[in-house]
Amino acid sequence: MFKLTKKEFQDYSVKFVAECFATCILILIGEGGIANYKFARQPTHSTLPISLSFAVGVYSALMIAGSISGAHLNPAVSISLMTIKKLKPIQCLFYVIGQILGAFFGAVLVYAVYRNQFNEFDGGIRQMTGPNGTADIFFTMPGKGISYFNTFIDQVISTSLLMIYIMAITYKKNHLISEVAKPFAFVLIIIGITSAFSVNAGAALNPARDLGPRLFGAFLYGWSNTFISDNHYFFFIPIIGPIIGAIIGVWIYVGYIWIINSYLHQHHQEQNNHRIKNDLKDIELEDKKPLEFRQKI
Repeated sequence: MFKLTKKEFQDYSVKFVAECFATCILILIGEGGIANYKFARQPTHSTLPISLSFAVGVYSALMIAGSISGAHLNPAVSISLMTIKKLKPIQCLFYVIGQILGAFFGAVLVYAVYRNQFNEFDGGIRQMTGPNGTADIFFTMPGKGISYFNTFIDQVISTSLLMIYIMAITYKKNHLISEVAKPFAFVLIIIGITSAFSVNAGAALNPARDLGPRLFGAFLYGWSNTFISDNHYFFFIPIIGPIIGAIIGVWIYVGYIWIINSYLHQHHQEQNNHRIKNDLKDIELEDKKPLEFRQKI
């Protein structure tokens, strides 16, 4: 059993609230962007407005919770960091529950804002897929003709890339970016990854971003349709895929840093040894000069 002191409970509770609130804002802006795109019936097939919405959502969430909990916003991030002992298991549990709950509330707010648009779009009859389907506003679905294995690989690779980037940006010895610029860097990677990996599986990258709204969607479209019937248990993919991908990503970066540091340490040691030898050589030359002078005399 995990022992939790009163101080730890208070600390984790505060971070739970921060993660919940920040993730709620992320989903409100991100999925609000999807709803706006869908109901506006955009003639273009570009998903850039959606990518921008999620990027701004991430930036807003970082501003809200970054200084309190680190603004993980993503169970895959929290769980992967737990595997390298950056989070305690019980602390990670607080984070994950807060993130999923926040995503649920974010989806509720999106629906509240666009309720009349939903009715206008589908005639008041909620449908998951088809011409009047609206479920893709809340959670991801596989692309047409895409196998589950392909969607799984998509989520693993895209989330690995995200986690490697997060590790690189937050690495203490990375002096290429300032603390002020880091939120903007996260905006860029979100735009990049969601633009590059959205066709196969909707670029979930985040179990909370999919599961929280999916839980709310179950009240709109039915539990069986949401979790079982329509996509035959697809909901496992945007949960398991990102978690496995994030763990792979974090350990790839840890291994990469170990190799780099080991090589640099060896390289610096060789440089120091070479410098010491040169110093000794200079000392010997300096000692010989007075001797040669005395011999001449």
